[in-house]
Amino acid sequence: MDTNTILDEASVRMQKTVDHLDEELLNVRAGKASPNVLNGVMVDYYGSQTPVTGAASVTVPDAKTILIQPWDKNMIKPIEKAIIDSNIGLTPSNNGEQIRLTIPPLTEERRKELVKQVRAYAETARISLRNARRDAVEAFKKALKEGMPEDESKDGETRSQKLLEKYSKLLDASLEKKEREIMTV
Repeated sequence: MDTNTILDEASVRMQKTVDHLDEELLNVRAGKASPNVLNGVMVDYYGSQTPVTGAASVTVPDAKTILIQPWDKNMIKPIEKAIIDSNIGLTPSNNGEQIRLTIPPLTEERRKELVKQVRAYAETARISLRNARRDAVEAFKKALKEGMPEDESKDGETRSQKLLEKYSKLLDASLEKKEREIMTV
């Protein structure tokens, strides 16, 4: 393997890690209504498990409300049940036509819990970044044994450390932005 191949693989893994963290952070409710809150909620739609967005139109009419308009009126009860069973912390109310989710204001204690949660996500992502760097360094050591020049191997290890630093900064920026969003009243 050559230097660029090893570094490209590490870079791709690190980018996927940062992208995955961004996805996880989108699902954390920060006191504002967002259809992303329903991402993990699956409903039994005529015998198959389907995301709520696959069985209904989901809109956000204001900062504190999510409106779910099922395409089939018979789906109101199953969607309500799926939301309750999903433990997202929201109680649905329906008027026979649509389901309304009202986002309660976050307490200071709940905000701190959410910050802890997003920091845990970020720490998991950091571990994944370090694993990608470690794998790249091991690949350079293996390539050195297989005939890669020593200076090229050392240079590759240094460049993989620089990749780690670059992606760590991106990860920290995402985390900081989400923490600010959570703590803003």
